[in-house]
Amino acid sequence: MRILVTGGAGYIGAHTVRQLLAAGHDVTILDNLHTGHRQAVPAERLVVGDLRDADFVDALLIQKRIEAVVHFAAYAYVGESVTQPARYYTNNLLYALQLLERCRRQGVARFVFSSSCATYGIPTTVPIPESAPQQPVNPYGNTKLAFERALADYTAAYPLGGCILRYFNAAGAAADGTLGEDHTPETHLIPLVFQAAVGQIPFVTIFGTDYPTPDGTCIRDYVHVEDLAAAHVLALDAIQPGHCRAYNVGIGKGYSVREVIRTAEDVCGRTIPVREGPRRAGDPPVLVADATRIRRELGWTPQYEHLRGILETAWNWHRRHPHGFRAPADR
Repeated sequence: MRILVTGGAGYIGAHTVRQLLAAGHDVTILDNLHTGHRQAVPAERLVVGDLRDADFVDALLIQKRIEAVVHFAAYAYVGESVTQPARYYTNNLLYALQLLERCRRQGVARFVFSSSCATYGIPTTVPIPESAPQQPVNPYGNTKLAFERALADYTAAYPLGGCILRYFNAAGAAADGTLGEDHTPETHLIPLVFQAAVGQIPFVTIFGTDYPTPDGTCIRDYVHVEDLAAAHVLALDAIQPGHCRAYNVGIGKGYSVREVIRTAEDVCGRTIPVREGPRRAGDPPVLVADATRIRRELGWTPQYEHLRGILETAWNWHRRHPHGFRAPADR
């Protein structure tokens, strides 16, 4: 297929691009490089541009004769979404809707959307099935849910097929150590843990130690980024016109913040300095996926089903690329 990957130079996008190319697809990457990295993707596949320019997107769809879109491009900092909701609704919803409409006009047949378990809010059932109530507790989750509903409505009305992938906590790096996680600012626990291990930051903060969990810290479902990328390849192949299916993508097992830190210490052989802090508003105690549907319907089988293996790939990336894709002077 001729596929457009928006946000394809980002963390999950770049891993997915690599797998799409390996599967023989003709991939075009659209990224404004605001948070993505030119070094993460093949230069000949990258088109630097912005979704806000709908006419530019329209021309790209026509020029490349795009048959399918995998849409990653979005802002994804929950705390920032609370203080700057306009930024999130404009980028994550308005520009995404412009993209969807241009896809409809140009006859794009398949659309895969990068969604989030944030659409569930504070879950009432754990593990969380796709049928669980979707009640986001922050603007980021609201924008993801709003676009989910738009995509479902479009596929019901037009000759377009859709797939919604609700990620849990993406983690890890490419097995060969050549591609990994590099955000500025970094907010994800696992890269922060390894930054603290090597002294790049003074400590890692545990936000909340009084949750109703065995050790008092939040529990999350960590899915390896390569397994997450594989889900997109499978989703593209499975899409049918007139249908929109949603899938959770997680391993179905949760690990607490303290478990992540202890396991990371074992992996890297270093003591990780820790500071305890207050809870963050809106952090659910436990987020664990029920991923039965994607395993059954798409045949998705994660290669990394245990935390240690995920952390080993993340540590391998961090040791090889302590400053990510950039030189120390660029950071």
